[in-house]
Amino acid sequence: PPPPRPRLLRPVRLRRRLTLPQQQNNTTLSSPPFLYLLLQSFAIDQRERERRTPTTLKKTTPFLGFSLATTSSKPSIQLNKVSKICCQDKAALIPAGQQWMFDDLTGPGCWNKTWYPKASDHVNTDKPWYVVDATDKILGRLASTIAIHIRGKNLATYTPSDDMGAFVIVVNAEKVAVSGKKRTQKLYRRHSGRPRGMKVEIFDQLQKRIPERIIEHAVRGMLPKGRVSFLYYM
Repeated sequence: PPPPRPRLLRPVRLRRRLTLPQQQNNTTLSSPPFLYLLLQSFAIDQRERERRTPTTLKKTTPFLGFSLATTSSKPSIQLNKVSKICCQDKAALIPAGQQWMFDDLTGPGCWNKTWYPKASDHVNTDKPWYVVDATDKILGRLASTIAIHIRGKNLATYTPSDDMGAFVIVVNAEKVAVSGKKRTQKLYRRHSGRPRGMKVEIFDQLQKRIPERIIEHAVRGMLPKGRVSFLYYM
């Protein structure tokens, strides 16, 4: 076999201890620190980025009601200022490529808040009137339909805190129907306010005496109890 090749040893540099004046003189001859190189490369990248960025846009170019910055990545405006532009009044300020965003909007503004009815939206003279025939109609189903139209829950403009409903007139209240044994088992109680003033009637007795009170009692139980409820009973 061939003889083994001799290993070459690296020459070992002897580090001598430098004094303070020698260390200060030696720092001037050493390479620049890492932070300096990092800042220098960042400055070069910044100049290269500015050279590639187009500068044809002006700061006065209108875009959705505010100016466009050329080099800044973050907008210098608040987002709530965007809501000041209106689709009808300032449509000329919208760029031509973004007109499609506002073609389908027909309201006074693009970013208006939730619509809330005014006093002119629920005037009693403008409300419709419904006439309901209660002949052979089930009491509960009839009362729920009447309550829905009184509150206006069938309308797109329904608002729980306002009276947006219509007026309902019920005819033939004495011919309303009930299911099961409610004619003899359903009780209606009233109190005179005095001791032993409780009066109890069954369905048949109240239907013969005051037939409209049966429907009034059922509808009132399906309406909310609060400030708006007084408007429904007027």
